[in-house]
Amino acid sequence: MEKVAVIGAGSWGTALSIVLADNGHEVRLWTHRLEQAEAINKEKRNEKYLKEVEIPKKIRAYNNLNEAVEGVATIIIVVPTKAIREVCKQLQTALKQKVTIIHATKGIEPVTLKRVSQLISEEMEQYSEEEIVVLSGPSHAEEVALRQPTTVTVSSNNAKNASYAQDLFINDAFRVYTSPDILGIELGGALKNIIALGAGISDGLGYGDNAKAALITRGLAEIARLGTSLGANPLSFLGLPGVGDLIVTCTSVHSRNWRAGNLLGKGYKLEDVLEKMGMAVEGVRTVKAAYQFAEEQNVEMPITKGIYQILFEEQDPKKVVEQLMSRTKREEMDDLASLLNERYSQ
Repeated sequence: MEKVAVIGAGSWGTALSIVLADNGHEVRLWTHRLEQAEAINKEKRNEKYLKEVEIPKKIRAYNNLNEAVEGVATIIIVVPTKAIREVCKQLQTALKQKVTIIHATKGIEPVTLKRVSQLISEEMEQYSEEEIVVLSGPSHAEEVALRQPTTVTVSSNNAKNASYAQDLFINDAFRVYTSPDILGIELGGALKNIIALGAGISDGLGYGDNAKAALITRGLAEIARLGTSLGANPLSFLGLPGVGDLIVTCTSVHSRNWRAGNLLGKGYKLEDVLEKMGMAVEGVRTVKAAYQFAEEQNVEMPITKGIYQILFEEQDPKKVVEQLMSRTKREEMDDLASLLNERYSQ
């Protein structure tokens, strides 16, 4: 059994801590809020995020990062993308021993367009991007914490580290697969949040199942086009961190991105939506990054562009839908087929 530090005591960090505790590991759950750490240790509840779930005794919450990581073999990073750099700078100072780093954050940094594994490696110089493990897949924290059947994928360029992460987490309720395509796994997990925003907007506008099915399917095509252009394996987007995560995030009320999009579709302004949510909505930042990615890679992403216009240019959602529906007629798989032909003919 391992000593594991989980960095980030939101709903997902808490849920993963429960999985690890169920597997017999000693879990240290770090939060930057002292009152949250004290409440978790005293009440064995995380009132803000998973108030209905009892936290196992093997989990102890910490507010002091040095104490949380002392002597641990593994660190699971589960903080919002915008906090990754600052937290990793603190970890760089706090860590006195070599550890295995696994991250379960889904996002891309705007402007730099860097994935989370790249951000971690930049701020923690002794850990190369090739060593870091990513955990991703269709996995709402609320269901994981209740031990409902869930499947995810872990990926790393270091096969030994990926196998270690698989063994660390896998149990009867939490099945874990491995994949060598860390690029595809990270991109799939991040970009699906954009489409989930769109699904919420569609529902908020009162559109039906036909519209949402089209949005999810064409959204997957956009994700695959961009990912393939950047070098990811296109088959990764048909797996758990691709279409699996896309389905669950676009169709569940547990999804923060769907809920945020739903409010936008009902006419709320972005700043009001974020205030009402009270927690990170990764898709908002990722829209900026993906929009920039698409411009640089010369990849057509009309849904992403439309959601960008709604979020940051205050376009009317109904008008954006009209623009999408009136685009020039085309062959469904034309763009992706061209990318694949170009890639595999080189």
